[in-house]
Amino acid sequence: MKRMKRALTGISAMLVMTTALAACGNSSNNSNSNSNSSSPSPTTSTATASEAPATNDGKKVTINLWSFTDEIPNMTKKYLETHPDANVEFKTTVIATTDGAYQPALDQALAGGGKDAPDIFAAEAAFVLKYTQGDASSYAANYADLGLDDQLVKDAGIAQYSVDIGSKDGQLKALGYQATGGGFIYRRSIAKDVFGTDDPAAIKNEVGPGWDKYFAAADKLKAKGYAIVSGDGDIWHAIENSSDKGWIVDGKLHIDPKREAFLDFSKKLTDNGYSNGTQDWQEAWYADMSGTGPKPVFGFFGPAWLINYVMNGQVKDTNGDWAVTEPTTGFFWGGTWLLANKDVTKDDAKKQAVADFVKWVTLDTSETGLQYYWANGTMKEGEQGTKDSVASSVVMSKSNGEVPLLGGQNMFEAFVPANANATGKNLTQYDESINLIWRDQVRAYASGSKSREQALKDFKQTVTDQLGIESE
Repeated sequence: MKRMKRALTGISAMLVMTTALAACGNSSNNSNSNSNSSSPSPTTSTATASEAPATNDGKKVTINLWSFTDEIPNMTKKYLETHPDANVEFKTTVIATTDGAYQPALDQALAGGGKDAPDIFAAEAAFVLKYTQGDASSYAANYADLGLDDQLVKDAGIAQYSVDIGSKDGQLKALGYQATGGGFIYRRSIAKDVFGTDDPAAIKNEVGPGWDKYFAAADKLKAKGYAIVSGDGDIWHAIENSSDKGWIVDGKLHIDPKREAFLDFSKKLTDNGYSNGTQDWQEAWYADMSGTGPKPVFGFFGPAWLINYVMNGQVKDTNGDWAVTEPTTGFFWGGTWLLANKDVTKDDAKKQAVADFVKWVTLDTSETGLQYYWANGTMKEGEQGTKDSVASSVVMSKSNGEVPLLGGQNMFEAFVPANANATGKNLTQYDESINLIWRDQVRAYASGSKSREQALKDFKQTVTDQLGIESE
């Protein structure tokens, strides 16, 4: 994924292209490839090559593929297995996002052009807008110019937020294979104790829609000795990615009222004892997943990857005591988008080869498409891998999303509407940096070390000092 790259550790230098591509597996077998922006597992930088057998006398097409984990490079193995007539080889370069290494290297390679330039490259949620709508968007080909038109997107039932993020001026430039619309993941036993049922349809109406209902549920939980969440980070992504506007409006720092409310919600969680006061991605947060924190925690907001690649390794004795329902407000968290270099359209053979792979990853809804394998955990034949939420609702509708951690619940029943209710219109290319500054100031206010006014003032000043962006 994909998903929390700040939690990753790894080597940031690009290695010589000498090692063989590791055998392809589903993400359950490649935990180091799952981020958001952020998998907590280590990632290293590598460069590898995968080659399809030449089945005709035509010249083999070489595709340079760049990514920040081995997840997409590993997909090339499955692609070649399912496309034996493809006269193509993949040369893959993997550079971890650790210490910000990936983007500068990618930018240099794109700007340099030539035969070694990336033909296909990946970008995650934390910085994807730079390549789809921002400073580096001129390098990306329009999907339509690859022959991948809007009808294919509609036919696949691709989540609209993913399309919005991947588009500029109505032209689609990037899509993902994984969907990261968020749900509310909760403990069944606590739900029964407090609300008399663990039915997702009923719990959805206890925790939402809207934050008034959510905090009413927090009161009920507190009365029985439970925390509704582990820490304020558990509600931040739901707030951040449901706001009406992003951090930058007309070149100025803008604080959307829904994001400003996070100040008050964070303090409310702290002052009323509604949480255990943890910080996400730290040991106390993981402890709350296993039920060993100071107070039992009712739930976490997150996409399927949080269940699969984070909670799955932490829940321990609470395994099977979880369920997922639609969240308090629609949101997404993380994801990886696939882009093609516009220069590939200058060569018909390369254009076709790139288009075929991109289509197989992002738009193919057949049972031999990447998303079907990904959703059902069947990337390795004869081996049950991790099932994951995918970009295509069509694929999820015909897939089995039952997972043991959720007591056998089909998680797709919750994540299909969750993906549909997410919005992709509030991102900016500066989000990663601004979010870090914002979260620090919110914690200072919630803990009582700063006033609300001072926290806001310091936030604005720090954004100006670090990023040169003035406030409205």
